[in-house]
Amino acid sequence: MKRDLFLTTEKATEMDKPLRPDMSESPIKGVRSNIVQSIRAFRVSDLQETATALGHHFLYANLATAQSKQDVLDMIAQQFTFPQHFGKNFDALYDCMTDPLHKSGPQPGFIVVLEHIPANGKFDKEAREQLLDIFRDTADFWADRKVPFRCFYSFR
Repeated sequence: MKRDLFLTTEKATEMDKPLRPDMSESPIKGVRSNIVQSIRAFRVSDLQETATALGHHFLYANLATAQSKQDVLDMIAQQFTFPQHFGKNFDALYDCMTDPLHKSGPQPGFIVVLEHIPANGKFDKEAREQLLDIFRDTADFWADRKVPFRCFYSFR
C-alpha cells in the first residue's frame, strides 16, 4: 500500500511539471520566438541564463576585433565551433545554421548573440544588413519547423 502511495505521489509530482518552461519570469518573455533584433536592454549573461533555463542552444560571438567580412565570418565560425570545412561566406553561414542542425535531430531552440558587429568602411551598412539577413532567414527556417530562434545583436 505504501508503495502504491509513493508511486501515485511520484506520478502527481511528475505531472505537475510543465511541459514547457515558464516564460513569465524570463527576460525575453515579450520577445517573439523567431526574431532578429537589437540587444538593447538585454544583458548577455541574462540571455545565456535564459537559454540554459529553457534548454536552448546559446551561441555567442564577440566581433569586437573584426574589421572585414572575412574577419566576421572567421570569428563566428570559431566561436560557434563550425566544422573545419565551413566555406566562410554568407551562404555557408546560413547552411551551418540550418540544415546540418535540422538533420541532426529535434532542436529545442536557439538564443544567438552577435555582439559588436563592426561598423566601418570594410564592413559597411550593406555588409551588416547581409549578415543580419542571413540570421533573419535562419529565424524563418526554424519558424517553419516550430523551433524558437532568437538572435540579438549590437554594433560597435
